[in-house]
Amino acid sequence: MYVKELEALRRAGRLRKRRLYDPALIDLASNDYLGLAGKSKQLQKALAYLQRFERHAPMASMLVNGYHEVHARFEEKLCKLNGFEAGIAVGSGFLANLSLIEALVRKHDRLFIDAKYHASGILASRLLPDDRVHVFRHNDAEDLRRLLRNYPAKRAIIAVEGIYSMEGDLCERAIFDIADEAGALLIVDEAHSSGVLGKRLTGIFEHYGIAPHIHHIKMGTLGKAYGSYGAYILASREIVAFLQNRAKPIIYSTAPSLADIALATVNLRYILKHAPKLRRKIDARLAIARQSFPDVVSPIVPVPVASNEAALALQHALMQEGFLVGAIRQPTVERPILRIIARLGVKRRDFRRALQIVISETVQ
Repeated sequence: MYVKELEALRRAGRLRKRRLYDPALIDLASNDYLGLAGKSKQLQKALAYLQRFERHAPMASMLVNGYHEVHARFEEKLCKLNGFEAGIAVGSGFLANLSLIEALVRKHDRLFIDAKYHASGILASRLLPDDRVHVFRHNDAEDLRRLLRNYPAKRAIIAVEGIYSMEGDLCERAIFDIADEAGALLIVDEAHSSGVLGKRLTGIFEHYGIAPHIHHIKMGTLGKAYGSYGAYILASREIVAFLQNRAKPIIYSTAPSLADIALATVNLRYILKHAPKLRRKIDARLAIARQSFPDVVSPIVPVPVASNEAALALQHALMQEGFLVGAIRQPTVERPILRIIARLGVKRRDFRRALQIVISETVQ
């Protein structure tokens, strides 16, 4: 039924498959930035925490009886840590972006979204009438300013990422200022910046020294630096209350897994306790990356390659040397890249060696 389409993807070097990779490979592909996903002691702590309660699964949506003390405690901790009034745990980052964008952009509102925003946000924007959505050039503060000036709205909503997942660059500081000047709501997807930026590793607000206010919304995920699965939204009490009543992925989804929230809770405690040491380790790996790629500002190191075939060949060559990296192709990116992650679970000498191999292969 779909044979021709699959064959076309194969010929273009874009056919994707699930694979069980050799666990002996040194992982430079995953978003487990702090190396917490393999810490068995953390898992045991999470299970011990969860066993204090009578039930271990949510069983229903949050708005029926799926909301649990594990959720509530985690949300409270995140709000206090990040300086927000209210929070809500969500099943995934994809669901969080669908919730925010589809629900918040009402009649007479306009959404201004970065061209490189995550696919979940772009998909959500396509659920809206076309005249409510404006895409600005990636990380281009002046283009955003121009669009805000040319398309006035009852309520402007801007959507950006703290660290962009494929480019590895940080949201421009000026965008926060422009949002304030316009009185706009600012959605900041911190999936890749929470646990990575700032002295306490809380993300881009801390990195820039910005105190959150009622027009700020922070979305973060638990499947990256927090070494678990799920997501959260932090905002004003009013916005969280509105999402509980209008966001379909929140209303009609089973509440987030208690085991995943418990694991994220103990991992968050670990991050806060060890933040200075983790910060030094992140910075040490960034320094190594900059020796080969001077523009690197985050643990995401994107390496442009000539073609999809070249990306797959380089990925295979690195696997032969014992390393696993991401070969990212369309439609995720416009042009193929190797995506190399400076994970703390990888020794610095191994990270340096992998970069040396990439340089030698790409120079040829």
